[in-house]
Amino acid sequence: MSDWLPPEIAPLGAFLTSMGLGLLIGLERERSPAAKAGLRTFTLVALAGTLGAMIGQETGAPWVLGAGLIILGGMMVATYFKQPQEADPGTTTVAAVVVCYGLGAIVWYGHTQLAVALAVTTAVLLYFKAELRGVTQHLTRQDLVSILQFAVLSLVILPVLPNRGYGPYAALNPHQIWWMVVLISGLALAGYAALRLAGERQGALLTGLFGGVASSTATTLTFARHGRRPELTGVAALVILTANWVVLVRLSLLVAVLAPALLPQALEILGLAALAGIPLLYRRWRRLESREIPALTLGNPTEIRAALGFGALYAAVLFAAAWLSDWIGSQGVYGVALVSGLTDVDAITLSSLRLLGLGTLTGDQALTAILIALLANISFKTGLTLVIGGVGLALRTLPGFAAVALGAIAGWWL
Repeated sequence: MSDWLPPEIAPLGAFLTSMGLGLLIGLERERSPAAKAGLRTFTLVALAGTLGAMIGQETGAPWVLGAGLIILGGMMVATYFKQPQEADPGTTTVAAVVVCYGLGAIVWYGHTQLAVALAVTTAVLLYFKAELRGVTQHLTRQDLVSILQFAVLSLVILPVLPNRGYGPYAALNPHQIWWMVVLISGLALAGYAALRLAGERQGALLTGLFGGVASSTATTLTFARHGRRPELTGVAALVILTANWVVLVRLSLLVAVLAPALLPQALEILGLAALAGIPLLYRRWRRLESREIPALTLGNPTEIRAALGFGALYAAVLFAAAWLSDWIGSQGVYGVALVSGLTDVDAITLSSLRLLGLGTLTGDQALTAILIALLANISFKTGLTLVIGGVGLALRTLPGFAAVALGAIAGWWL
């Protein structure tokens, strides 16, 4: 089972891995006074799982593995029933033993990386019992409803939607469009959790960073809706500006990976834009830090209506980009950049870099297309903050947007 061992003792590698997984989980259980299983028990359980899988495979009797699990589970349950006076019935430890046995089995079948990942996850869940219980006790009914709604959007609806184009120009992809709905709802839910757990100041910064990695447009839309409330305008502005600053870093990484030779020129545009945005971003953060912020009383964190509305807008832009490309032709890359950049800068960036690699575009043309998409995206987000977030939010974000745009234009001019 291991390439680094001689063939005659190759199965030893699987058993050594199982021992390590058992020791990891057993180490955590050893610190629990109520647990009837510790280091030795969990190590032996993992070895038993590997041994049962080996015997079942070698003898052609897969029932051996299941029989071992039944015997082991029965023994653990009986051990706890012998001492009914204990306050803790030990169900968590019994479940951990069953998981450990299964991990030992899948190690034998070659799923070592999966087993290690699951073992670490199990140890983390066991260790952070108090923290997890504290989080669940603070969940409101609205929190639970929102989590369930997001689960339906992402785990029930998204997987069954076809991932191919429909309609004119095959521009409408149900899976991709619904993915934007899921992304909007997920960002709203994650931002709500970050703001509640980490506090408004640190939570806003974290939400902006992660929102910029996922989708700055979705983040802007989500938090623009909170910007109309005076007590949340500063938080929303910081999240939006941070997310849109992260876009510049993300685009630089794309160029570095796909077109390294173009990176110096790209950094003149994206780097100057990022430098121009830092002072105003820092000023927003300092202003937020210098005043007391009221407690949050957000509504439904999943923002389903806003997510559905943005999904429809995203579909419309996809169709407009496809139509414009067909109408203008291959020379219309700038027009496509202008339209597609409204909602997504990554798509035109990837397309331009690919055309650069094929020799269809020059480096200057590719960078110009990226600049046009970036400016269109900034303009679109400025409109979102004004129309959805109101004048107060627009006044807080417009200087940051303008600084980034002017920095990008200056870099392109140079």
